[in-house]
Amino acid sequence: MPLLFDMPLDKLKTYQGRTPRPADFDAFWDKGLAEMQALDPKVELKPAGFQTPFAECFDLFFTGVGGARIHAKYVRPRTAAGKHPAVLVFHGYSGSAGDWADKLAYAALGYSVAALDCRGQGGMSEDVGGVVGWTLRGHIIRGLSGPPEGMLFRQIYLDTAQLARIVMAMPEVNPDRVGATGGSQGGGLTLACASLEPRVKRAAPAFPFLCDYRRVWEMDLAKDAYAELRDYFRMFDPLHEREEEIFTKLGY
Repeated sequence: MPLLFDMPLDKLKTYQGRTPRPADFDAFWDKGLAEMQALDPKVELKPAGFQTPFAECFDLFFTGVGGARIHAKYVRPRTAAGKHPAVLVFHGYSGSAGDWADKLAYAALGYSVAALDCRGQGGMSEDVGGVVGWTLRGHIIRGLSGPPEGMLFRQIYLDTAQLARIVMAMPEVNPDRVGATGGSQGGGLTLACASLEPRVKRAAPAFPFLCDYRRVWEMDLAKDAYAELRDYFRMFDPLHEREEEIFTKLGY
């Protein structure tokens, strides 16, 4: 049975996306990483109420850009000999770090695992707000009416890189053996994390969301989570006079 996509598979393998790349893309993220690195993350590890004989479970808190306290679930094996690998896990849109149980397989294999709660979504991370415009639900367009430094996903992307660095600095973790994974939004965050923290050795994104916004729009597929694009144009730019500006800003 043939694989049916919007273009042939051989072209999809080399396709680089349609969303414009901002002219200051590299400088923008260099500045963001410098802001993140200048922070005192004030890392806290608090033993969780859930524990097992072979794995220790912790609530991990750190201070992210903008002063938000960010939460992740951290699980490490009790009996691993020496430094061991670690996996960063990122959840789907509007979700959370999930249950402790689905992290135990990694610990049973001798891995530590850290699962981020994205700020403003279904977990315990703090969302400090402070942007102009939409706050009811639309996280992918949150901050789109202001400068790109205020966009919510800029902060979440930096949270992924900061979590990676915190985990790599754990005394039990081998920083040369850290990978990242996630599906949907988590797939997009996996790509962002591996880009912003190049020491991530393996990235396993599944059906990544947060990608190729312009192509989504051109294919008339602005639905489900991408429906926020349609809502934004309808509410704030119904004549699409700012379309190039909007998609360029989303390109960060």
